[in-house]
Amino acid sequence: MAELRLAAVDLGASSGRVMVGEVGPGRLELTEVHRFANRPVHVGGRLHWDVLSLYAGVLDGLRAAGRTGPLDGVGIDSWAVDVGLLDGDGELLGNPLHYRDAGHLVGVDRVHAVADAGELYRLNGLQHLPFTTVFQLAARQGSAQLAAARTALLVPDLVAHWLTGVVAAEVTNASTTGLLDAGTRQWAWPLVDALGLPRELLPPLVSPGDPLGVLTPAVLEQTGLTGSVPVTAVGSHDTASAVVGVPAASDRFAYVSCGTWSLVGVELPAPVLTDDSRAAGFTNELGVDGTVRYLRNVMGLWLLSESIRTWSAAGLPADLAELLSAAARVPAFTAVVDCDDPRFLAPGDMPARIAQLCSETGQTPPQSQAETVRCILDSLALAYRRAVRTAVELSGTAVEVVHVVGGGARNTLLMQLTADACGLPVRAGPVEAAALGNVLVQARAAGAVTGGLAELRALLRDTQDVVRYEPGGDPSAWAAAERRSGRG
Repeated sequence: MAELRLAAVDLGASSGRVMVGEVGPGRLELTEVHRFANRPVHVGGRLHWDVLSLYAGVLDGLRAAGRTGPLDGVGIDSWAVDVGLLDGDGELLGNPLHYRDAGHLVGVDRVHAVADAGELYRLNGLQHLPFTTVFQLAARQGSAQLAAARTALLVPDLVAHWLTGVVAAEVTNASTTGLLDAGTRQWAWPLVDALGLPRELLPPLVSPGDPLGVLTPAVLEQTGLTGSVPVTAVGSHDTASAVVGVPAASDRFAYVSCGTWSLVGVELPAPVLTDDSRAAGFTNELGVDGTVRYLRNVMGLWLLSESIRTWSAAGLPADLAELLSAAARVPAFTAVVDCDDPRFLAPGDMPARIAQLCSETGQTPPQSQAETVRCILDSLALAYRRAVRTAVELSGTAVEVVHVVGGGARNTLLMQLTADACGLPVRAGPVEAAALGNVLVQARAAGAVTGGLAELRALLRDTQDVVRYEPGGDPSAWAAAERRSGRG
């Protein structure tokens, strides 16, 4: 079959981009054609996503993609849990709330009054996060907005709906809502009913590779594209697409999808729904080809980006490359913190919060920007170490290498620290793993490539650059640092 040109719409928490993949037997090339900001907006005491601006960026990106040649397809991935509510006419009832909005917290007790934490975990397999969709919807019960809602669409499903007119929920992202049965991969209707949520809110489920529809005439006119351009369901949770984009040579690997959040885990054939797994904070999210992404959410590079934002606002030096260079000269473990402390979740003065936590754990707080950056990176590497080891223990799987994908793979200091902390080789890259996984699922659905995940990953290894890091240092020093962070 001839090579295809496929657009990957990849929406992240701080920016969106449209990439064009050219793919066929033995070839996989990716080009960014448009990037646009994603700026949450505080209004009326709530934190929202500006989803209309995001959609405009998607249209601009498809227009830019079309200027470089005809498109053979489109796939969409984004972050998880946040939903747009549509009324009976299909109109959007306000911008989706941001997962960092504090108003979701009231939903936790409402859900637990129906199903306690253990019951929920045995059903949906999800790590407890207070912003999961089920808690968001419970928090809105009794509101005029939810009363008027007839459909709830996760962000990539909402964008796909606007592009095609089709209403559907892709299963990898649906698995993050807390409303999907992890074992059956279907909506958990008894839970939905017990919560008093209308069944009609939840759309029909589709799987990666399923056809969603074609771009509407209005979208073709807005973008200048021509012909029948199919939109295919991909792993619409960006981590599901990123795990497809891991260039692993065997199934004995752990992965870190390293961005605003770090998702650390292993790929399994079935969920792990034990009490020990729940206590360890592991989640069972669905992946492509019937797999399970058994992982733990780690606060991630959010700590670093918020620190840089704070310093920049205060007029302090905030060049990332210079800060990383200075941090590399700071002695290891000058201070370490638990990255998953809930005080780090909301936007704000991250360096001050890090200093406060260091004081509470009997450590001298970082005395400079470089020490703060080194504290963040050492602490992230410790969190990765802990998550990989726990995933291995709880799942009974073997791990010989850690693959790091996403923007954090460029951070050479963090990559070496991760190898040292885990005591395993690290393979860093590709950076654009989510877009690559997106394109590969589209290409396979269209027949441009064939095979399962092993064959898709073989194509990645043949075409994408990966940087190798070997473990070094003193393993006992990492164990001691973990105890100092309060997690040992």
